Amino acid sequence: MITKKIRGFEILGGYEERGIILPKRKTAFSAGYDLCAAEEVLISGEKISLVPTGLKAFMLPDEVLLIYIRSSLAVKHNLFLANGVGVIDADYHEQIFVPLTSFGGDFEIKKGMRIAQGVFQKYLTADGDKIGVGQKRQGGFGSTGDF
Repeated sequence: MITKKIRGFEILGGYEERGIILPKRKTAFSAGYDLCAAEEVLISGEKISLVPTGLKAFMLPDEVLLIYIRSSLAVKHNLFLANGVGVIDADYHEQIFVPLTSFGGDFEIKKGMRIAQGVFQKYLTADGDKIGVGQKRQGGFGSTGDF
């Protein structure tokens, strides 16, 4: 019997041979799945760097994947998630990037380093609004507009 997958992560085409690890929760009560860097990236002071994960996510239409920086990177190395919390919508099927910035000078992200956590959540809509109604996504990262 084949079970249909409803929520999780997939390794992007072109990254299968690069040793990408599918995200896992570290403890029985962890909410977040650890996301690792797919490549080395130098985070330069006060500039935003997009760290690739080599992953995409899939989930139900009424769910979202929220991305948070790992607290150890923020506290020990003065790194911050540039957008506070990343929002990966159910119709985003491109690579997940983690936008990091540093307030403590340059910091090198190593390939395979755990950099963020992804938390799947259900969400609610306002009265009269329906999930799945509206425009279709026409692109990847930042594709719903600048402002």
